Amino acid sequence: MRTALAVCLLTLALLSGCGREAAAPTGSGSAGAAPQEATVRSGDVTVRASALQTSALSPAVAQQYGIARDDATVLLLVAVRRGPDGQDNAIPARVSATATDLRGQRRTLELRELRTGEAGSAQLLDYVGTVEIALPDTLRFELSVAPEGGAPTTLQFSREFYPR
Repeated sequence: MRTALAVCLLTLALLSGCGREAAAPTGSGSAGAAPQEATVRSGDVTVRASALQTSALSPAVAQQYGIARDDATVLLLVAVRRGPDGQDNAIPARVSATATDLRGQRRTLELRELRTGEAGSAQLLDYVGTVEIALPDTLRFELSVAPEGGAPTTLQFSREFYPR
């Protein structure tokens, strides 16, 4: 339950000040996911991904992530969890991601591990990366996730970005 609450709070912090509704996820993402979030479940592993302009981050969150706030920079946040909803735990994974814009330019995102919270079961492990865009634009994200002790899975979704 604490992990689900922490994920919800982190998502709310990331979305604070966003002011726009996201398009529904496409591909293998779940249509019932929260705004700005795409989800896929494989066995007991859930992968959640969200993308937003870094200018939507609060100054404190941007500083914690070591990311500059900017309209033309998009943050990709990927969470890999094992267990039933509300009782899931963060697990390590190999995560790779690409973003393709409307012109067909495909870029590989360099993702890094981000650990937040207290060490132990309450600690969250996420993967973050950024990509520069020319506004307005639509990005199609393609993720490949190989969780530790789990089957590899993929997740695809698109997001639109506008000047804020």
